[in-house]
Amino acid sequence: MNTQRILAIAQKDLLEVRQNRYAWLPMIIVPILFVLILPLAMILIPPRLQLSPQELASQSDLEFFLQNMPPSMAQALAGLDEFQSMVLIMLGYLFAPFFLIFPLMFSTVIAAESFAGERERKTMEALLYTPASDSELFLGKVLAALAPAIGISWGSFILYALVLNTAGYPLFGYIWFPLPSWWPLILWITPALALLGTAATVLISARVHTFMGAYQTSASLVVLVVALLIGQFSGVIYLSVGIGLLIGLVLWLVAAGLTTLAVRSFHRHTLLTSD
Repeated sequence: MNTQRILAIAQKDLLEVRQNRYAWLPMIIVPILFVLILPLAMILIPPRLQLSPQELASQSDLEFFLQNMPPSMAQALAGLDEFQSMVLIMLGYLFAPFFLIFPLMFSTVIAAESFAGERERKTMEALLYTPASDSELFLGKVLAALAPAIGISWGSFILYALVLNTAGYPLFGYIWFPLPSWWPLILWITPALALLGTAATVLISARVHTFMGAYQTSASLVVLVVALLIGQFSGVIYLSVGIGLLIGLVLWLVAAGLTTLAVRSFHRHTLLTSD
């Protein structure tokens, strides 16, 4: 397997993504919303509006979460006042599943541009006649989506930590984020989701004729994150360190299996016949 060919295919795809605003625009808007606007609003606005933690809890329907949180989470609230506790719960725990949207969304956006984008630009035939093997062609497409998806997700996490600690320092008086449960989520679950979303979307993109069609079909993968989000809010599952490691293991196994299956089943002649 020729690594240079894989890297060349990935580089070409990334250059083409830059020319499609439907591909890169969500990668700017979504992080700005979840990393900057919402955290700053939750930390800075309630004191200015004189909203009490009790009002925020009732309005956000967090009472069930507060009553059923595991001891490890309850211990993190020890010694905090009510508003500090509310900020820690909202931004430190409940916001965590939102960050799992990043690797899925970024990887599926870029991967949807892979073969479907080639069809729309009428460059599919030239690509298929390159000396790269089927496996190299597929892995190049996967790498083009996987690397930026993980990189942007990790970059968003670093910026989120800076925002929380900078805006929250006057409230807490110390650096309080990230919490332990975030490390498996970012370093373990995020790459697994990015690989899962990329492999699935490249397969879809190879069979769908338009970028938007491939992206809309692969967007159903976000159901995985929505399930985790609902589970955490309802108290069915809490993203603790142990649970995060277990979820990540399952996702890695599924992603590795799907990627292996996709590489073995991918054949360029099917693209020529379906083009």
